Amino acid sequence: MKKVFTAESVELAKEMAAREFGTSQEKITFTVLKEPKKSLFGKVKEEAEIEAEYEVSKARLAADYIRNVFEKMGCENVVVEITEIENGASLEISGDGVEQAIGKHGEVLDSLQYLASLVCNRVDREYFKISTDCNGFRERRKAQLEALARKIANTVKRTGRASALEPMNPYERRIIHSAITDIEGVSSHSKGEEPYRKVIITSNERRPRKGGYNKRNGGRRDSRNGGKGYDIVSSFEKEYKKPKPEDNLGSGLYTKIDL
Repeated sequence: MKKVFTAESVELAKEMAAREFGTSQEKITFTVLKEPKKSLFGKVKEEAEIEAEYEVSKARLAADYIRNVFEKMGCENVVVEITEIENGASLEISGDGVEQAIGKHGEVLDSLQYLASLVCNRVDREYFKISTDCNGFRERRKAQLEALARKIANTVKRTGRASALEPMNPYERRIIHSAITDIEGVSSHSKGEEPYRKVIITSNERRPRKGGYNKRNGGRRDSRNGGKGYDIVSSFEKEYKKPKPEDNLGSGLYTKIDL
């Protein structure tokens, strides 16, 4: 980050740069472009001009952005702690009022994570991953979603009927999918387009109907089950039985952002 500063003296210009960048002068590289000139009577005729260069890390750019947003939302004493992770940084946010500001399901936290990623990755083309958390919110939310997955799975196994969860972001959908893979007798896939994409949990066991007619084949009995049952696979299951690529397990929280 480079910027030119002008003041009555070189020292005043350096102080302006330090305040602007929010750091000490020792961490800034200065180049004097023009020394100040004074008239015969000691008045400043031309101000000093310097170029200040400060190398800000991507993690710091993201942290500063998030802190500034929370402060503008009225939160006080906001602190963003940076922890290095593979190919990026994890930002832990704390302060007065931040937990109330992130939203019931962390909607604001997710949005800030995305925007902070955009901000820091504008520096160059090398992708830098940003993940955010606030006083352990992510772990609490993960536990809630896993419990929800188990509850819905038990209902689906008992009734044999598919169940749709509320729309979730990719990160939360992956938590549900992961939890379902550990439960026998049920499977999950995703349906819909963002931001309304949701997880569908279905039973792996088909329950043939006893007696009656199958409307879809003109009232004929379904011979695929040896004539003992009926085709009960709904058009809904046929159409959405395959999850989209972004719902595959093992991918990151957010994909690479190309600007």
